[in-house]
Amino acid sequence: MSELVFFSGTMDCGKSTLALQMGHNRSARGLQGVIFTRDDRAGAGKLSSRLGLVTDAVEAAPDMDLYAHLIGEMSKGGKVDYVIVDEAQFLHPEQIDQLARVVDDLGLDVFAFGITTDFRTRLFPGSQRLIELADRIEALQVEAMCWCGARATHNARTVGGEMVVEGEQVVVGDVDQHEGDVGYEVLCRRHHQRRVTSATARADVLSPDVLPVDPA
Repeated sequence: MSELVFFSGTMDCGKSTLALQMGHNRSARGLQGVIFTRDDRAGAGKLSSRLGLVTDAVEAAPDMDLYAHLIGEMSKGGKVDYVIVDEAQFLHPEQIDQLARVVDDLGLDVFAFGITTDFRTRLFPGSQRLIELADRIEALQVEAMCWCGARATHNARTVGGEMVVEGEQVVVGDVDQHEGDVGYEVLCRRHHQRRVTSATARADVLSPDVLPVDPA
Protein backbone atom coordinates (compact mmCIF):
# COMPACT_ATOMS: atom_id res chain seq x y z
CA MET A 1 0.00 0.00 0.00
CA SER A 2 1.55 3.28 -1.11
CA GLU A 3 1.94 6.08 1.45
CA LEU A 4 2.62 9.77 1.81
CA VAL A 5 5.13 9.95 4.66
CA PHE A 6 6.32 13.18 6.25
CA PHE A 7 9.71 13.00 7.98
CA SER A 8 9.98 16.09 10.17
CA GLY A 9 12.46 17.63 12.57
CA THR A 10 14.44 20.75 13.28
CA MET A 11 17.31 21.93 11.16
CA ASP A 12 20.53 19.97 11.57
CA CYS A 13 18.84 16.68 12.53
CA GLY A 14 19.77 14.70 9.41
CA LYS A 15 16.69 15.02 7.18
CA SER A 16 18.60 15.46 3.93
CA THR A 17 21.06 12.73 4.90
CA LEU A 18 18.18 10.31 5.44
CA ALA A 19 16.59 11.35 2.14
CA LEU A 20 19.86 10.60 0.34
CA GLN A 21 20.19 7.27 2.15
CA MET A 22 16.65 6.22 1.25
CA GLY A 23 17.30 7.04 -2.38
CA HIS A 24 20.58 5.12 -2.34
CA ASN A 25 19.03 2.04 -0.74
CA ARG A 26 16.26 1.90 -3.31
CA SER A 27 18.51 2.51 -6.32
CA ALA A 28 20.75 -0.31 -5.06
CA ARG A 29 17.72 -2.62 -5.43
CA GLY A 30 17.09 -1.51 -8.99
CA LEU A 31 14.34 0.97 -8.21
CA GLN A 32 14.22 4.37 -9.88
CA GLY A 33 12.85 7.45 -8.24
CA VAL A 34 12.33 11.15 -8.80
CA ILE A 35 13.80 13.56 -6.27
CA PHE A 36 12.23 17.00 -5.87
CA THR A 37 13.78 19.78 -3.82
CA ARG A 38 13.39 23.53 -3.33
CA ASP A 39 16.03 26.11 -2.40
CA ASP A 40 18.72 23.64 -1.38
CA ARG A 41 21.91 25.08 0.13
CA ALA A 42 23.92 23.61 -2.78
CA GLY A 43 21.87 25.46 -5.39
CA ALA A 44 19.01 24.78 -7.75
CA GLY A 45 18.43 21.18 -8.76
CA LYS A 46 20.52 19.69 -5.95
CA LEU A 47 19.82 17.66 -2.83
CA SER A 48 22.68 18.01 -0.39
CA SER A 49 23.56 17.03 3.15
CA ARG A 50 25.74 18.87 5.62
CA LEU A 51 27.89 15.75 5.68
CA GLY A 52 29.02 16.65 2.16
CA LEU A 53 26.82 14.27 0.15
CA VAL A 54 25.01 15.69 -2.88
CA THR A 55 22.92 14.39 -5.77
CA ASP A 56 20.98 15.84 -8.67
CA ALA A 57 17.31 16.62 -8.14
CA VAL A 58 14.39 18.34 -9.84
CA GLU A 59 13.91 21.91 -8.64
CA ALA A 60 10.26 22.19 -7.62
CA ALA A 61 9.50 25.69 -8.79
CA PRO A 62 6.53 27.44 -7.15
CA ASP A 63 4.43 27.07 -10.32
CA MET A 64 5.38 23.43 -11.04
CA ASP A 65 2.64 20.80 -11.04
CA LEU A 66 4.46 17.86 -9.45
CA TYR A 67 1.79 15.35 -10.47
CA ALA A 68 1.88 16.53 -14.09
CA HIS A 69 5.68 16.39 -14.10
CA LEU A 70 5.64 12.74 -13.03
CA ILE A 71 2.94 11.88 -15.57
CA GLY A 72 5.11 13.50 -18.23
CA GLU A 73 8.15 11.45 -17.22
CA MET A 74 6.18 8.21 -17.23
CA SER A 75 4.47 8.97 -20.56
CA LYS A 76 7.94 9.31 -22.12
CA GLY A 77 8.83 5.82 -20.93
CA GLY A 78 10.59 6.83 -17.74
CA LYS A 79 10.38 4.44 -14.82
CA VAL A 80 9.27 5.94 -11.53
CA ASP A 81 9.03 3.65 -8.49
CA TYR A 82 9.00 6.25 -5.70
CA VAL A 83 9.26 9.98 -5.04
CA ILE A 84 11.48 11.83 -2.55
CA VAL A 85 10.85 15.48 -1.67
CA ASP A 86 13.37 17.44 0.37
CA GLU A 87 12.75 20.92 1.82
CA ALA A 88 9.06 20.08 1.59
CA GLN A 89 8.16 22.95 3.91
CA PHE A 90 8.81 25.36 1.03
CA LEU A 91 6.19 23.77 -1.26
CA HIS A 92 2.82 25.40 -1.74
CA PRO A 93 -0.16 23.58 -0.16
CA GLU A 94 -1.46 22.87 -3.68
CA GLN A 95 1.76 21.00 -4.44
CA ILE A 96 1.27 18.87 -1.32
CA ASP A 97 -2.19 18.02 -2.67
CA GLN A 98 -0.49 16.96 -5.91
CA LEU A 99 1.83 14.65 -3.96
CA ALA A 100 -1.17 13.06 -2.24
CA ARG A 101 -2.66 12.47 -5.69
CA VAL A 102 0.60 10.79 -6.77
CA VAL A 103 0.12 8.32 -3.92
CA ASP A 104 -3.59 7.73 -4.50
CA ASP A 105 -3.75 7.73 -8.32
CA LEU A 106 -0.31 6.46 -9.33
CA GLY A 107 0.31 4.11 -6.39
CA LEU A 108 3.76 5.53 -5.64
CA ASP A 109 5.30 6.03 -2.23
CA VAL A 110 6.13 9.67 -1.54
CA PHE A 111 8.70 10.46 1.15
CA ALA A 112 8.68 14.14 2.12
CA PHE A 113 11.33 15.68 4.37
CA GLY A 114 11.08 19.08 6.01
CA ILE A 115 10.97 21.24 9.09
CA THR A 116 7.58 22.06 10.55
CA THR A 117 7.96 25.59 11.91
CA ASP A 118 9.84 28.71 10.89
CA PHE A 119 12.05 31.03 12.95
CA ARG A 120 8.93 32.60 14.47
CA THR A 121 7.60 29.15 15.54
CA ARG A 122 4.84 29.40 12.90
CA LEU A 123 3.94 26.44 10.72
CA PHE A 124 5.17 26.55 7.14
CA PRO A 125 2.14 26.23 4.81
CA GLY A 126 3.67 23.19 3.11
CA SER A 127 4.33 21.46 6.42
CA GLN A 128 0.86 22.27 7.68
CA ARG A 129 -0.69 20.66 4.62
CA LEU A 130 1.55 17.60 5.03
CA ILE A 131 0.40 17.23 8.63
CA GLU A 132 -3.17 17.38 7.39
CA LEU A 133 -2.75 14.86 4.56
CA ALA A 134 0.13 12.51 5.37
CA ASP A 135 -0.56 8.84 5.98
CA ARG A 136 2.32 8.84 8.45
CA ILE A 137 4.39 11.47 10.24
CA GLU A 138 7.82 10.38 11.42
CA ALA A 139 9.88 12.49 13.81
CA LEU A 140 13.59 12.18 13.06
CA GLN A 141 15.36 10.23 15.77
CA VAL A 142 18.67 12.10 15.47
CA GLU A 143 18.15 14.94 17.92
CA ALA A 144 19.74 18.29 17.21
CA MET A 145 21.18 20.00 20.26
CA CYS A 146 20.94 23.55 21.53
CA TRP A 147 24.21 25.26 22.44
CA CYS A 148 23.35 24.57 26.11
CA GLY A 149 23.24 20.81 25.52
CA ALA A 150 19.47 20.44 25.75
CA ARG A 151 17.37 18.96 22.95
CA ALA A 152 16.81 21.58 20.25
CA THR A 153 13.15 22.04 19.34
CA HIS A 154 13.06 25.43 17.62
CA ASN A 155 14.70 27.01 14.59
CA ALA A 156 16.13 30.51 15.05
CA ARG A 157 17.17 32.98 12.36
CA THR A 158 20.27 35.01 13.15
CA VAL A 159 22.10 37.96 11.66
CA GLY A 160 25.66 38.20 12.86
CA GLY A 161 24.82 35.81 15.68
CA GLU A 162 21.90 37.91 16.93
CA MET A 163 18.47 36.26 16.83
CA VAL A 164 15.83 38.06 14.76
CA VAL A 165 12.07 37.50 14.92
CA GLU A 166 10.83 39.59 11.99
CA GLY A 167 11.20 39.24 8.25
CA GLU A 168 10.15 37.09 5.33
CA GLN A 169 9.25 33.52 6.20
CA VAL A 170 11.68 32.08 3.65
CA VAL A 171 15.24 33.41 3.51
CA VAL A 172 17.85 30.91 2.38
CA GLY A 173 20.66 30.43 4.84
CA ASP A 174 22.41 27.69 6.78
CA VAL A 175 23.65 26.81 10.22
CA ASP A 176 27.18 27.53 8.97
CA GLN A 177 27.25 31.31 8.51
CA HIS A 178 29.83 34.03 8.13
CA GLU A 179 29.71 37.05 10.40
CA GLY A 180 27.00 39.44 9.24
CA ASP A 181 25.23 36.85 7.10
CA VAL A 182 21.73 35.54 7.60
CA GLY A 183 22.04 32.17 9.27
CA TYR A 184 20.09 29.71 11.34
CA GLU A 185 20.59 28.02 14.67
CA VAL A 186 18.63 25.36 16.51
CA LEU A 187 17.69 26.19 20.10
CA CYS A 188 15.76 24.68 22.96
CA ARG A 189 12.43 26.38 23.69
CA ARG A 190 13.84 28.16 26.75
CA HIS A 191 16.63 29.88 24.86
CA HIS A 192 14.48 30.53 21.79
CA GLN A 193 11.96 32.40 23.94
CA ARG A 194 14.78 34.32 25.62
CA ARG A 195 16.49 34.91 22.25
CA VAL A 196 19.81 33.59 23.53
CA THR A 197 21.97 32.19 20.72
CA SER A 198 25.38 30.59 21.10
CA ALA A 199 27.03 33.87 20.05
CA THR A 200 25.13 36.01 22.56
CA ALA A 201 25.72 33.42 25.27
CA ARG A 202 29.47 33.62 24.64
CA ALA A 203 29.31 37.41 24.72
CA ASP A 204 27.57 37.28 28.09
CA VAL A 205 30.34 35.08 29.45
CA LEU A 206 33.07 37.35 28.10
CA SER A 207 31.32 40.53 29.29
CA PRO A 208 29.73 39.86 32.67
CA ASP A 209 27.41 42.41 34.21
CA VAL A 210 29.29 45.05 36.13
CA LEU A 211 28.59 44.89 39.83
CA PRO A 212 27.09 48.03 41.35
CA VAL A 213 29.64 50.24 43.13
CA ASP A 214 28.87 51.73 46.51
CA PRO A 215 29.73 55.45 46.24
CA ALA A 216 30.55 55.50 49.97
